[in-house]
Amino acid sequence: MTKQTSIDLDTYLADMKARQLASWPEGLSREIAYPLGERPLSEHLSHWAQTRPDAPSIFFYGSEVSWAELNAQANRFAALLAARGLRKGDRVAVFMPNCPQFHIAFFGILKAGLVHVPISPLSTATEVEYVLNDTDATLIVTIDALVPIVETAKGDTALREILSTPLAALIPENPTIHCPDSVMAPAKKPSGTTDFLAALSQMPDAEISLGDLDSPAALNYTGGTTGMPKGCVHTQRDMVFTGAANWAVTSDREEGVSLTFFPEFWIAGENMALIFPLMTGEPLVLLTRWDPLSVLQAIEAYRVTVFGMIVDGAIELMNRPDFKDFDLSSLTRVRVVSFVKKLDPDIRARWNALTGTILAEASWGMTETHTSNTFTTDMQDDDFDLKQQPVFVGLPLPENEFVIRDFETGQILPPGSEGEITMRSPGMLKSYWGKPGATAEAIRDGFLYTGDIGVLDEMGYLHYLGRRKEMLKVRGMSVFPAEIEATLGKHPGVQGSGVVGRADARSGQIPVAFVQPADPDLSAQALTDWLAERISKYKLPEIRLVDSLPMTATGKVRKAELADWVENESN
Repeated sequence: MTKQTSIDLDTYLADMKARQLASWPEGLSREIAYPLGERPLSEHLSHWAQTRPDAPSIFFYGSEVSWAELNAQANRFAALLAARGLRKGDRVAVFMPNCPQFHIAFFGILKAGLVHVPISPLSTATEVEYVLNDTDATLIVTIDALVPIVETAKGDTALREILSTPLAALIPENPTIHCPDSVMAPAKKPSGTTDFLAALSQMPDAEISLGDLDSPAALNYTGGTTGMPKGCVHTQRDMVFTGAANWAVTSDREEGVSLTFFPEFWIAGENMALIFPLMTGEPLVLLTRWDPLSVLQAIEAYRVTVFGMIVDGAIELMNRPDFKDFDLSSLTRVRVVSFVKKLDPDIRARWNALTGTILAEASWGMTETHTSNTFTTDMQDDDFDLKQQPVFVGLPLPENEFVIRDFETGQILPPGSEGEITMRSPGMLKSYWGKPGATAEAIRDGFLYTGDIGVLDEMGYLHYLGRRKEMLKVRGMSVFPAEIEATLGKHPGVQGSGVVGRADARSGQIPVAFVQPADPDLSAQALTDWLAERISKYKLPEIRLVDSLPMTATGKVRKAELADWVENESN
């Protein structure tokens, strides 16, 4: 075997940048642009409160929160935190679904110079206890319905106070758009807690600005797919960079209205709801959860221009018999994420015919990188993006650098080679909270070693192939579950799929595809025959048809649970 020639990093980066610039969509900026300058995100809020005090910052099922109101409430919360004795660098947990109270808590924490610790509202008491112990948070903000979980979790933690609020506290009695019953649940009055909004009303709203660009500002926890979740230390500079970098490659910079239902505890939800709107002071339509009728009514009522969802959501909307009854003509940018169902030309063409807008894949990113690190804007002509090797995630954002390396040696690989995605960016994590060993393993010479498998092609585009730990070895050949899933997603009778491996004495491993059918008449054999025409024989999976797939809170298939299903089959 010929020894591969070592590739110099600077030479590689210069070459790759030249390839990427040659592929750069015409008319898009190649440089970072900060609409308000490089200043803390909390100061962005203060700016809009001063320059657009009465303009809406949040629409929430008919209620409106102006920039001045949001800023005043955030100042009050910062004052409350100081009154409770919390000082710069202390951690504050936020355990709630999407609602304006989440925004108040987030910005109040940043204004006070403290550290935001978001916790998924779907967490168990054990999971909440883990985060509380890991961060030594002394105060938590939650909704009344989740207080029993916090009470169970607090045990021997450092938690001293629970601030609670009804989820629907800021929703009008008669919402102007459809509001799910779960969101309008009657208020509870849990004992042993402090009423969040009532406590704020007792505090002054004088401007507080103790946050800075480079102190820890958030601990965003990884999904914990390997070992226990780790808190990614992010700063306000990370947040503002991420917002500015994404704004820089926006083709349509006319002021508009964005809508999101993505969970705000999730890093992508944080970007979409708490960071991106602050770049230009645009209003946000906030939904607590995905609900097709709420989405359609909100787009029409608020003339939404920017919207993101999973591919499955787009299909669900289009399948509604009343879809054409809603005026969606305001939409200009619609992004989708291919978690279960994969975006394909047929889905895109159908959406375009119905709405006049183009579905585009969102981006590649991780909690560690503050996500949204690539872009696919203006790469959809003639389905260019969808015709590339799965999964196409576009070009790096300005000042984001990607290098593909050999997993074992760390050696830089030439364009077109499969290897580990390593990257560096001003917005990536500064460390894993309290885990110097994990930090040193993940961040080497300024690059984050992601554990993701990818390819930078000859044109400089990034392709994501999945997590290394998910890669299968079938008769010595590499098989990527993401590729099989992407192919399955093109079958009209497939609602979603998840692929894992099972041990095999002859082949080493065999792919097993758990498939949720959209067509009740779909058979495993028919699907196998269809796949055989599209992928190599050694990649063909065993098909298991299932009623539903186990999902995470952020819409991903729980591969560990699928692996357990395979294990149970063999016992």
